[in-house]
Amino acid sequence: MWFKKPHSLRNLLITHEITFLLLVTATGLLGGLPAYFWQRHSVESVRLNSLIYVNEQIRGDLFRQIQEAIRARLLEEPQALESYGEYSRRIDEHFTRLRKNARTDEENLAIEELQASYRAIQKDMNKIFTDPYMASRQVRMKILDPGFAQSMFGRFEDEYQAMNSLLTREYDELAQVLERWTSYAPVLLPIPLLLAFLLVLYARYILNRDFVKPMSKVISGARTISRGKLEQQLPETGVEEVSQLARTINTMARDLEESHQALVESEKQAALGALVPVVAHNIRNPLASIRATAQVIDDAEDEEDLRESKQAILDTIDRLGRWVNALVSYLHPLKPNYRLVYAHEMVDAALSLLMAKLTEKNIEIKKHGWEERLRLNADPDLMEQALFALLANAIDASPRDAIITISLVPRDQNLEIHIQDQGPGLPFEPKSNNLVPGPSTKRFGTGLGMPIAFKICERHGWNLNFKSVSGKGTTAIITAPIRIIEE
Repeated sequence: MWFKKPHSLRNLLITHEITFLLLVTATGLLGGLPAYFWQRHSVESVRLNSLIYVNEQIRGDLFRQIQEAIRARLLEEPQALESYGEYSRRIDEHFTRLRKNARTDEENLAIEELQASYRAIQKDMNKIFTDPYMASRQVRMKILDPGFAQSMFGRFEDEYQAMNSLLTREYDELAQVLERWTSYAPVLLPIPLLLAFLLVLYARYILNRDFVKPMSKVISGARTISRGKLEQQLPETGVEEVSQLARTINTMARDLEESHQALVESEKQAALGALVPVVAHNIRNPLASIRATAQVIDDAEDEEDLRESKQAILDTIDRLGRWVNALVSYLHPLKPNYRLVYAHEMVDAALSLLMAKLTEKNIEIKKHGWEERLRLNADPDLMEQALFALLANAIDASPRDAIITISLVPRDQNLEIHIQDQGPGLPFEPKSNNLVPGPSTKRFGTGLGMPIAFKICERHGWNLNFKSVSGKGTTAIITAPIRIIEE
């Protein structure tokens, strides 16, 4: 049952723990099974060797007992009966050890037959000590015959050989089993290792399938959502806890998207509310000028007055068109195309577009920090537009034969671009997102240069500030981070 796909993290952990226990078991079998086999083989080998040894001891003691009994009877030694009994006790102890170590019915039967043959021999030996006729000279001569002891021992020898053959056969069978296990070992031993390897792969597979990969997707999706892509939907897969987390994040993202849409709509309404007076002001005044000029055309006294009135109307219409174009440019959403660019190259590109105005007013440009050759992550086209607006303002505000100083100043991890003019200073405080930063004193100005510069800098994540001293000029300061960010 635990092999089914887990539905919760708890079941997944249980599955992983069971797999780990099986892995430990397989590893234990890998190391323990051969040790167990060798231990069993060693014990059985020792047992069979012990039986063979005891069987040899019985045979040797019996042979010595027969010899001792015959010699003692012939010599009529008083200690013969005591020596005979000592051999009997030793042989009985040997048979007790044999029965204790016997494991099979065949071994027990062989021991019983061996002991029965010994009892028969023991019965004959008892007659040597108890039969009075055994003391006759003829009987003595019979006892002294070597064939007598051999005939008495021969009845035991057959059972001894049967017992010895049985033990030898069992020992050979044990050796054959060991030989088979040794031949099978190269095949059998890798099986637990292979099983352990498969268990590791299975545990890794279910952990990756039901937790690691789904959790990785949740983390990646959450990062995408945190960057503002609220339409991103996380896959609700994996164990119950991970899928529930994905569902919760998806619900939060949908709620945030709805809130964001409501906020955007609210901001649009507020922006339109702020934009309407500006549009009305910048359109109504040129229209009033056009109307007034048109009214005096009928009263023009000569062609010169008529040409001046017509030119005034055309200039006013052109100015109104430029303002509308600038307004559209400001309201259009910006999507910077970032790449690594040198700061001094962007400034030089903006200056190249203003050479005619610089020459007209004989303004000198002083540059500082060009040798730093610092790179920024920026959209050079947009930033050249912002720099163009700031430099154009500085040129228009500066008197003839003035100096405009442009400095590239590294400060900590940032680069500051200073544009300092020698004009009269700003009579107002420029602010971001303000379409009416102040009146334009330029003949062909639109008044939207600073708002456009503010917007471009904000879109890059940069700061734009102004420091103005009345009668001494204004310094525009752009602060940008000096860090290399791959496109």
